[in-house]
Amino acid sequence: MANEKILVVEDERIVALDIKHSLESFGYVVPCMASTGEDAIQMAKRYKPDLVLMDIVLKGDIDGIEAATVIHNNCRIPVVYLTAYSDERTLQRAKMTEPFGHILKPFDNRELRTNIEIALHKRALEQEKLFNNDSWINSLMDNVGDAVISTDASGRVTHINLLAQALTGYRLEEAIGEPVDRVFKVICETTGKAVPNPTKKALREGTFYGLCEGTVLISKEQNHIPVDVIGSPIRNIHNETIGAIIVFCDITERRDIERSFLDYIIGPGLSQTVNH
Repeated sequence: MANEKILVVEDERIVALDIKHSLESFGYVVPCMASTGEDAIQMAKRYKPDLVLMDIVLKGDIDGIEAATVIHNNCRIPVVYLTAYSDERTLQRAKMTEPFGHILKPFDNRELRTNIEIALHKRALEQEKLFNNDSWINSLMDNVGDAVISTDASGRVTHINLLAQALTGYRLEEAIGEPVDRVFKVICETTGKAVPNPTKKALREGTFYGLCEGTVLISKEQNHIPVDVIGSPIRNIHNETIGAIIVFCDITERRDIERSFLDYIIGPGLSQTVNH
């Protein structure tokens, strides 16, 4: 269990330094310490620790539970709470964030180390399950004949296949973790106005959702590409929506063929009027 990175979030500096010293004596790495919820979120994104030790009561606008929610949803980093407060309301709020542990202050080093080792072991087991599941989904996406982007429950990109990379202009490493709206931008061809991303409805309502004809994808290079699009929810074995998939394809060639046919039938140039 040596060399794992642990972020310490504690607003009492003496307590934070004591925890840091204990963790380093166990063989863990403490890349940084945070004293507010806002700092905790930023440091989690920057350092990508293996675990966060989070004090529930923090100074500032964001308490430990709110910070843990953001870190859990956006970074998939497990959190173990440190707190002297054990009232039922606080515990219920904390449970909503699916913590990997809960340590009541004051605690000794053995209790601290045991909880950390259990949390890291649980994380390793869950990562293996997620890896196997994600690998299967990603492999399926990479072998589909259309462009595909998948997201997590918060609408952030978890995978983008080669066809989707080619059309959007975003490489895999650029897209992962980004809000899907930033990678997959679509507008109405007629009005030029933004079109609601299909993942929003898929995530919100758990249903398939297709975009109407005349939808145009704006690539990273600002190319305008007419596309057919459908969004679909991803569900787990409990039928809970845990993400969404966008499937889309470039219909430029198809539209050119349709226009050529209309030109032949009704006269050159008139097909543009019919299509609009």
